[in-house]
Amino acid sequence: MALMEAARSRLLVIDFQDRLMPAIRDGEAVLAQARRLVEAARLLAVPVLVTEQSPAKLGRTVAGLGWSGPVVEKTSFDSGAAPAFQAAVAGDEDLVVCGCESHVCVLQTVLGLLAQGRRVRLVQDAVGSRAAESKAVALERLARHGADVVTTEMVLFEWLRDAGHPQFRAVSRLIR
Repeated sequence: MALMEAARSRLLVIDFQDRLMPAIRDGEAVLAQARRLVEAARLLAVPVLVTEQSPAKLGRTVAGLGWSGPVVEKTSFDSGAAPAFQAAVAGDEDLVVCGCESHVCVLQTVLGLLAQGRRVRLVQDAVGSRAAESKAVALERLARHGADVVTTEMVLFEWLRDAGHPQFRAVSRLIR
């Protein structure tokens, strides 16, 4: 796989929801990384797609994510089952994925995208599960099936490519 390019990427933010996040192991750290990705996407004009799993039960997207745009609501664990999700990812972008839970909605969504032949970058420090073992097994399984496992900093610096980028200072401040 080649380096990620901001102009050819879409950020998928899966199920960072009010009632789910308190149960996520290291949830604040995972959320902080996702917030960095969302802000960098805004600065670099990378489209963002946010999902919510059964929001009547799990609540809405957490305010701490810094997202105020449209959201795809779903009941299926695989976000790809939602027509609005499929329409939004119909292009040829690299899909950069963060979210919860790693072994349920993230796993099923990413496996579905990989089955469609999509390029998926899974941001390991911006995905979470209730149990560390569940996250570890999900990451291993997804990598085995072709997901490129990356970190938040890898995404940000690949999107920038050069310290001369006009948004370099703003994006690099996100990781301090």
